[in-house]
Amino acid sequence: MSDSDRPVVLRNGLVLTMDDSHTVLTGADVLVIGGKIAEVGHHLTAPDDALEIDASGGIIMPGMVDTHRHMWQTAMRGYGADWTLTQYFVWYYLESGKLFRPEDVHAGNLLGAIEAIDSGVTTTVDWSHGLQTTDHADAAVDALEAVPGRFVLAYGNIQQGPWEWSTSDAFRDFYRRRIDGGKLAGFQLAFDIPGDPAFQEKAAFEVARELGVKVTTHAGVWGATNDDGIRLMYENGFMTPGTVYVHAATLSPDSYHRIAATGGSVSVSTESEQSAGQGYPPTWLLRKHDIPVSLSMDTSVWWSGDLFSAMRTTLSADRSREHMEAHSTKDTVTHHHLRAEQVVDWGTRGGAKALGMDSEIGALTPAARPTWC
Repeated sequence: MSDSDRPVVLRNGLVLTMDDSHTVLTGADVLVIGGKIAEVGHHLTAPDDALEIDASGGIIMPGMVDTHRHMWQTAMRGYGADWTLTQYFVWYYLESGKLFRPEDVHAGNLLGAIEAIDSGVTTTVDWSHGLQTTDHADAAVDALEAVPGRFVLAYGNIQQGPWEWSTSDAFRDFYRRRIDGGKLAGFQLAFDIPGDPAFQEKAAFEVARELGVKVTTHAGVWGATNDDGIRLMYENGFMTPGTVYVHAATLSPDSYHRIAATGGSVSVSTESEQSAGQGYPPTWLLRKHDIPVSLSMDTSVWWSGDLFSAMRTTLSADRSREHMEAHSTKDTVTHHHLRAEQVVDWGTRGGAKALGMDSEIGALTPAARPTWC
């Protein structure tokens, strides 16, 4: 039996189960057998050949889930620390981004995948909008398959309209070769809807529907995507359960109602939204409309790959807004509405639910996969 097949038991840790009741156990154990969690509790009996890990003084929690990370850009990590969103767009969309070769995408994805795992993010959506050719796409998948983690490829190409690349024979061939029955944890189509009344993106939505895959889209990004894109999706019947709207920071109440009513969720990238200018991190609005939330890092060209940082900044941004709103009416907040516990849920189960994987990951419960960090 190889080490990867051995039962594992973590002993005497503070266990954040993230189950429906957010149960927290002190001095507890987590037993994994056959690649799945067998039991969570105190003084568990483990098989004689189990690998025992002393978690005393530590926290045992589900691995985090990042629902939006441009992993191909990780080779330039930290390069744009002072960039605005406009500077990011110019560099990646108009200038240097189009020069990336397949081997550059491979390097970024490989480093990005390792960075995610190293920071406790065990499931990551690779929002891969640098796939100018299917050679770039093959390079991206090669890198993801080389790292032990769960990765969802969100296929995109910012150098072409989605109605062009998604309907091409080359894309169909790539999907058949690498995705249908492949090793990745999932697959999405990644493209934006700027709001042109011609709605050429309809063709890409129809491809997604034919393949039975979900769409992830940057929505409510100041100066780029707006309510018109949401309205076009809604009027054409493409706002469906499982659609992930990224940022969603500058939308109208009508758009938020449509997202909530159609079973969508929002991936919030607080550090990015705070600094780059997509709009104020919208968790305060999403909570009002009861829209499910997941968290993401966006890109390491700006920030680290640390989702703990995302949780902290999300909590702070939401509370800052709450205080500011109260002060504008001469009021004082005496009890925070957003709790740290809820933000941890967004970083674990929230992401799992957004990906339709919450029966397997996001919580330390029997039969789930062991996704602790």
